[in-house]
Amino acid sequence: MRYSTALTVAAAGLASAAPSISKRQAITDTVILQYALTLEHLEDKFYREGLANYSQAAFVAAGFADPFYANLKEISFDETTHVSALTAALGSAAPPELTYAFGVTTPKDFITLASVLEGVGVSAYLGAAPFIADKEYLTVAGSILTVEARHSAYLRALLGERPYPEPFDTPLDFNDVYSLAGQFITAGNPGLPFKAFPVLTVACSQYYYEEGRSSVTFAKAAKLYPSSGQVYAVFWSGLTKTFIPVRTTGDDYKIGPGSDSSGANAAPIPAGYTGQVYVALTKSNDPATGATDDNIIAGPAILEVWPKGGAPPNPAKTCP
Repeated sequence: MRYSTALTVAAAGLASAAPSISKRQAITDTVILQYALTLEHLEDKFYREGLANYSQAAFVAAGFADPFYANLKEISFDETTHVSALTAALGSAAPPELTYAFGVTTPKDFITLASVLEGVGVSAYLGAAPFIADKEYLTVAGSILTVEARHSAYLRALLGERPYPEPFDTPLDFNDVYSLAGQFITAGNPGLPFKAFPVLTVACSQYYYEEGRSSVTFAKAAKLYPSSGQVYAVFWSGLTKTFIPVRTTGDDYKIGPGSDSSGANAAPIPAGYTGQVYVALTKSNDPATGATDDNIIAGPAILEVWPKGGAPPNPAKTCP
């Protein structure tokens, strides 16, 4: 399963369960802990549900040999422990577990999405860290972040992906993370002062994405998010962002090589952007403000990107 598919499989309508707040309220330590707990509830439920749905034999049959199942139970225990610790810290201010739909139907789908969620968790804690005032809370968040990073590396290696593809992890803003998490929330509201951006769907591609080579098509995005001005795709990887102008192809927006491309909009996925890469559509390519709440149109979506020439030889999937 491609990562872009892993996140859209839950269906675009799930994001409507998240509150839409036009102006961000003050980001206090309590709000950040509530945000962290909301994410940990999601992960905790995901692993508990997966262990209930798939047996050790099912994972072995899917190619995940022992001791994977024991390690998976340990990851699930970690997420449950994170929930307990954050709930205790928040007391009566702790948001409850919500209702989710993850859309996975096979053990392989489950592990693929688990890897995505762990990567998002790393990006969430990293992005929130500068806003934490209390040093004790910062230490707790850092301690959880490193465990999430180990989960991520383990699952990536298990899937045959590079376990640590870049020297820096990618911090994400609160609304970016909430937009990704909101796709799985079907009922309930954690009451956070964040908004979910519209879902950005990446069109199915049979082949793996490669840095400096691959094009990306944003399905129906030109129809859903028409613009009289130039629209850009902003890519996040590590501590850098790159803006690429998109072109309109029917109902889609697209970047990268193609028969209808020319100039800047023929630029592929940026070189040096590998691993779990985030991409959103924005109205501006200003380095300081182009990826901020006021300019993002839709997204982010997630791509798993390989080094140029380093992708596996077989197609990633068969598109319907």
